[in-house]
Amino acid sequence: MSRQHSLSRRITMTTIAYLFAFMIFFPVLWMIITSFKSEIDAFALPPKFLFFHWTLENYITVQGRSNYPLFAANSVILAGGATLLGLLVGIPAAWAMAFAPTKNTKQILLWMLSTKMMPAVGVLMPIYWIFLKLHMLDTHIGLIVILFLGNLPIMIWMLYTYFKEIPVEILEAARMDGATRWKEIVFVLAPMAVPGIASTVLLNVILSWNEAFWTLNLTTTSAAPLTAFIASYSAPEGLFWAKLSAASTMAVAPILLLGWFSQKQLVRGLTFGAVK
Repeated sequence: MSRQHSLSRRITMTTIAYLFAFMIFFPVLWMIITSFKSEIDAFALPPKFLFFHWTLENYITVQGRSNYPLFAANSVILAGGATLLGLLVGIPAAWAMAFAPTKNTKQILLWMLSTKMMPAVGVLMPIYWIFLKLHMLDTHIGLIVILFLGNLPIMIWMLYTYFKEIPVEILEAARMDGATRWKEIVFVLAPMAVPGIASTVLLNVILSWNEAFWTLNLTTTSAAPLTAFIASYSAPEGLFWAKLSAASTMAVAPILLLGWFSQKQLVRGLTFGAVK
């Protein structure tokens, strides 16, 4: 009786998990389906799910109207640059807080995390003025800096909680063998923390790739990423849902594929000390 109960409970929990997964994925699925519709079918009531005239017209129009490779290249540069800069600062900072803490370490961590609670629009004007004076508007370096600073608290928190799981005795043994602080981080700590670093990198790439507020307010053309590419399909006369869906699908496809192929590494890092 207990085996039947256990099997029934497992089936029920699996069914519920699949239902929740489908609910979460459905907006993405609907966006992809809508991208293959005509504008008339996109506004049809009741909505047409599968039985409509499938077309590639929206993708052809989007590629003909916009320079998609330029926007995609900008997204790669911004996400990659912000992530690399975040690692260069975040790993030493997390190491210091995990293995050389002070009495104020916890307060500093909470203060860093509290900066994420502030609405970005509250500091838009001073940051815009600073970027204007430094001639950093619509530049890659300007956006990389703002994305790096915005995501740095999360990177440090993730790396810190993962580093805390590593026995300090291993690092002490490396020091006794003559390892400098730099060699200790690069050759001892980093290889042991690959899952946590990988999950941190993936999360930071996703956050940087999806950032819309700063990219729409601090760029126009030269450094505009795919978020600006999507926003260009809203017009005063209304939204072109089919074309907007095609542009959105083209924008999110690279990050969806990255997440899909890296899911094992991401889950391993998130469940093995990166986030508690």
